[in-house]
Amino acid sequence: MTGTIFDIQRFSVHDGPGIRTTVFMKGCPLRCKWCHNPEGLVRTRQLQFFDEKCIACGACGERKTLSDAEKCPSEALTVCGREVDENEIIKEILKDRIFYADNGGVTFSGGECLLQADFVALVLKKAKEQGLHTAVDTSGYVAWSEIEKTLDFCDLYLYDIKCVTKEMHKAYTGVDNGLIIENIKRLSAVGKDIWVRVPVIPDFNNNESEMTAIAELVSVLDSVKQVTLMPYHTLGASKYKTLGMEYPYDISGKIGASELEAYRKIFSDRNITLA
Repeated sequence: MTGTIFDIQRFSVHDGPGIRTTVFMKGCPLRCKWCHNPEGLVRTRQLQFFDEKCIACGACGERKTLSDAEKCPSEALTVCGREVDENEIIKEILKDRIFYADNGGVTFSGGECLLQADFVALVLKKAKEQGLHTAVDTSGYVAWSEIEKTLDFCDLYLYDIKCVTKEMHKAYTGVDNGLIIENIKRLSAVGKDIWVRVPVIPDFNNNESEMTAIAELVSVLDSVKQVTLMPYHTLGASKYKTLGMEYPYDISGKIGASELEAYRKIFSDRNITLA
């Protein structure tokens, strides 16, 4: 079986407990305006052009295509995305095993990794056979049947909750959040460990009412072990240009420390553990 990935990040410390290897899968059903991984939005391979590396040698010709990337001597032209099989991925993961200690392991992210649930479940199964801790980073916007494929092999779900107001969720991500909320409730009901991650976005959910609604939702889910509030950043904005795309959320607003602390208090007042 094969899957389509766009990156393997080693020594990750933000995608679950311990030191981890994070595998980024291509393809996502959401179109969040602040997305910092635009190379994960579509399932197919994409051409990336880094103009600062270009030496104007002309090897790629006037039309830049996927096949031209092989001709580029400066790697200004590259292909984002590649097909891999489960054995290749396991081999790459096990290279880092010495760093995992007792709680590190492998995390699948994206894009939305559960759009390739059959492949992810197979690799998770092989990782568990090697005694590794496993995690899935998901938006939750997939059929429950896709999540079910991973239940027996996934130790932890990193679950994104962006807002509770349906109309706002659709306006800023392109999809309704009904399925997302339904799936986190089902995931909690079957007793799977969950870490909720909330991106705090200016002019979107950075207000008391939305944070309170998220906290109220999370407070009744027994399997949620912690919540992380992640302030907005534009670190992925430069990637859009390399893909020939425009960054869709051009905003200079920042989330201040005092503002973030006020939101953290909303959660802590409900006895929710914060990372």
